[in-house]
Amino acid sequence: MKKVIFPGIALIAICYAFGRFSYGLFMPEISEALQLDDAQSGAINSATYIAYCLSLLSAPLLINRMGHYHVIQIAGVSAVLGLLGIGLSPNAFVLTLSVFLAGLSTGLASPALGNTVYAELAPEQQARGNSWINTGTSFGIIVSGPIYWLFTEYWRLTYIFFAVLGVVVVVWNRRVISKRKTEPCTKSLWACMKPTRPGVALLMASLLTGISSAIYWTFARNFLTDEKGASDSEAVLFWIVMGIMGILGGCAGRIIERIGIGWSYRIGILLLSLSLGVILLPSMAASLISAIVFGSTYIFLTSVFIVWATRLFNPNTSIGISLAFLALGAGQFLGSSIAGYTIEMFSNTTAFLAFAVLGLFGLLIRVKPPVS
Repeated sequence: MKKVIFPGIALIAICYAFGRFSYGLFMPEISEALQLDDAQSGAINSATYIAYCLSLLSAPLLINRMGHYHVIQIAGVSAVLGLLGIGLSPNAFVLTLSVFLAGLSTGLASPALGNTVYAELAPEQQARGNSWINTGTSFGIIVSGPIYWLFTEYWRLTYIFFAVLGVVVVVWNRRVISKRKTEPCTKSLWACMKPTRPGVALLMASLLTGISSAIYWTFARNFLTDEKGASDSEAVLFWIVMGIMGILGGCAGRIIERIGIGWSYRIGILLLSLSLGVILLPSMAASLISAIVFGSTYIFLTSVFIVWATRLFNPNTSIGISLAFLALGAGQFLGSSIAGYTIEMFSNTTAFLAFAVLGLFGLLIRVKPPVS
């Protein structure tokens, strides 16, 4: 089990934490160096969402044709090239292309690793395996946060360092992951991807979670510094705490085995909405509590979606994971835009409360057997 989980965690850390989320962390320094205004920086950041959605759509086709082993290699190489490109970017065009390449890796890595778990691990180990691999984002955030703290001015060298780590992880996965293929989709790929009614419930749950969580990923740090007067050091500490607590999401597999997907999902939705409300309390301690709850719950919920998808779309697990994460990414893309507009028209407090209430609508989604 460890032979699959550890390199999988490392790959998710490279693709998600370094390739996708670190740009937001280093964006002020990158923007200053390349003389980008806020609109340009935001547009470049949107390239990660576009790449993520495109790669999620293509991942099932690639895995069905080539197998998960080769798609894992493509994901790793894409992340490395993207990270290296960001570190060496001389202008906005190269930066946009590099951010796009790094973003492609995320939508390829998750479905391919889900297929790997299905092919390599026994059925009773798969929920735990998927849950722990999914915590790679948190491990990556734990690494990237202190690096940002120590080497803020040297962002180019930091990204080159991330790329070197990526090469090590690609080689590691290449050596330990077998080339064994799972059963391909025997019908047309569209027929395999077309969700059943329980599948629609999964997609709606993923979409709504993506929308409600988007305001936190996009505006929580700005809210701390602009509204609550937090220092940059306190904001980075907030980021690191969120990453550390995300590791608790690795327990999702065992929790699902004990109480089922239905109750796991409902508890996760309640805690996610609670974290959006707690961050509005005036003290910094409340902000850290919010980071603890959000960090652990977000990773927990995405693990729930992975397990839910693999059970619904068995044996075509990569298709289920791709669809669930596509809905999650689409929700985050929509949620970021809606959140920004709401904050501009009303206030941070109104926006966070509105998104907390919106998240609670996820409780209306019914998780039907056999997945509950």
